[in-house]
Amino acid sequence: MKNTDCYKVNSCPCSGPAPIPQEGFFTQVKNIQEISGFSHGCGKCAPRQGVCKLTLNVKNGIIQEALVETVGCSGMTHSACMAGEILIGKTLLEALNTDLVCDAINDAMKDIFQQLAYGRSQSAFSIGGLPIGAAVEELGRAHHSKTGTVYSSNQTGVRYYNTTEGYITKLALDEHNEVIGYEYVNLPRLLTNIRAGIEAQEALQKSSGTYGRFEDAVKILDTMEEQL
Repeated sequence: MKNTDCYKVNSCPCSGPAPIPQEGFFTQVKNIQEISGFSHGCGKCAPRQGVCKLTLNVKNGIIQEALVETVGCSGMTHSACMAGEILIGKTLLEALNTDLVCDAINDAMKDIFQQLAYGRSQSAFSIGGLPIGAAVEELGRAHHSKTGTVYSSNQTGVRYYNTTEGYITKLALDEHNEVIGYEYVNLPRLLTNIRAGIEAQEALQKSSGTYGRFEDAVKILDTMEEQL
């Protein structure tokens, strides 16, 4: 066989990178500036003492909006403040190679970078993507972190302390001592009412609500008095 009959290395035509879904279109991304999307990433710190959920809204490779939510030590919560200042205006690649102060936030940045690079975004099939401000909607209209806090033990049973609605003040139990509902107070709404000049007790009442079969309770447990 002659040398001219051999196949040349890389002689096959290249079709380029696989298309990924981005804001309503399938695109072949070759440069960081071509990435757009709204997505989430989760990370944990090295000692496994806390976690971070990072939400970014990226337009043409530039981070336009960031939501940093952390659960862990006090250093982590303060690091989230610094990360919020650092992230905005950077390209995805810059943010990936920038120290975001906390291991958990850096880990979340790696995760969200991968999500966006492969087209795994919440806005993948939304024409034009999600507008700036979409991340705030993750917190609800009251702009309060949706961090669920629940404690339970074999001796006392379960205690709900914080859910999406707000801070839990009372638990509704049935005849089997199982939780069937709860009463909550929405803290941002409470502060808004107090700042408006409403008397504290009335403000508390206006900021409270119930969930589930609260009215059918056989026993009401006050989480403020019976924590353990």
